Amino acid sequence: MADQKYKIVFDGRIADNVPANQARDNIQSLFGISVARVDQLFSGQPVVMKSGLDDSAADKYTNRLLQAGIVASKVAMRAPAAVVPPTPPTPPPNPTEPTETGRDDRQPRIARFLFHGNGKEYFGIWIVNILLTIVTLGIYSAWAKVRNLQYFYGNTELDGASFQFLAKPLTILKGRLIALAALILYSVAFAFFPMAALFLMLLLVLATPWIIVRSLRFYAINTAYRNVRFDFEGRYLDALMLTLVWPILNAFCLFLLTPLIARKGHRFLVEGSRYGTTPFQWHGTTGTYYRFFGIGLLIAIGVIVAATLLSMINPVIGPIVGALGYLGLFGYFKAGLANLMLNHTELADHQLASEQEPIRLAWIFVSNSFLTALTLGLYLPWARVRLARYRADCTSMAIQGDLDHFVAAEGRRTSALGEELGEAFDVGFAPI
Repeated sequence: MADQKYKIVFDGRIADNVPANQARDNIQSLFGISVARVDQLFSGQPVVMKSGLDDSAADKYTNRLLQAGIVASKVAMRAPAAVVPPTPPTPPPNPTEPTETGRDDRQPRIARFLFHGNGKEYFGIWIVNILLTIVTLGIYSAWAKVRNLQYFYGNTELDGASFQFLAKPLTILKGRLIALAALILYSVAFAFFPMAALFLMLLLVLATPWIIVRSLRFYAINTAYRNVRFDFEGRYLDALMLTLVWPILNAFCLFLLTPLIARKGHRFLVEGSRYGTTPFQWHGTTGTYYRFFGIGLLIAIGVIVAATLLSMINPVIGPIVGALGYLGLFGYFKAGLANLMLNHTELADHQLASEQEPIRLAWIFVSNSFLTALTLGLYLPWARVRLARYRADCTSMAIQGDLDHFVAAEGRRTSALGEELGEAFDVGFAPI
């Protein structure tokens, strides 16, 4: 029975003497998921909460759920492999098992990302966050940030499991206080000690790559999927090249290095990331990026020429064509760069894919902006949910086998200082 694997199935049953509301609160706290996701779990339909567990791990999982008041079932996934008979001497390979090379030669199955959030539900979180942040003079903003990220992470699902954001608000608050002290010190120096301010500015420039790496690591380590945390191990030197050296060289080269820098930025993000102990792999080529930017340049030239010629004919039509062309270019680069990065990203044998459409993405940004302005900002929760749902719908993973074989890296804690310094000094790294 050593090879027998089990899955954990939950159909809404609650342990005796445990109130339904308490059970719901327990499961929400245990997994860090949204109210909508809890409603799905308690809908009465069987839901697979975990799969690929051995007998001992399955028992521990069900016992942990039982302690929270949840009654789940341990169901065998498949029978143990049968003993191979002596004849025929060379049986065909089992298509459900990995080959001797370690790779699973089955056809991959496509699992799409799903986003279950809705604007009305998120509006309640968003408005409470704003009010409490105002009442507490900004102190609650750390808790507000965690609640926002937990909502979006918890409502994002892949292959039947949601993501988790695990950062503690107090950690973020401490980082913000240190960042605020640094910002005040810089402002005072700039006002009364110009030479000291120049020194601090130089120090900030050199510290920017460190802030970026720390920020990316903070978010990665506090993100989990199926109880396995992510990590980021990008190097300071690579970040220094991307934020300082390459931009200077690009200016001297009349910005002809822009596609190369975009490629290096994507490679820095992907290859520095880990899921547990498994590194992400990236396969983008320089030629692909120059071709992408070249097409964008041709589109931009065409829009400028068309808008200029039409302006000579009609002073109204020309600006309209120019504005529409600008929106098209915005969508082309915003969607295209995201597609470029994800379509060249692999995790072990699992391939990510992105199919964002430039026109559709541009329309979402424009209509979201218009409706947010029209409602004096009240539409913002719906705008964020709408964009998150579109991006999730356009993203998928070709899974070779299953996602249960990753081993969690040794738990590490990281300070939120880098991320909050990034906010205080408006420092960040977003190549897409």
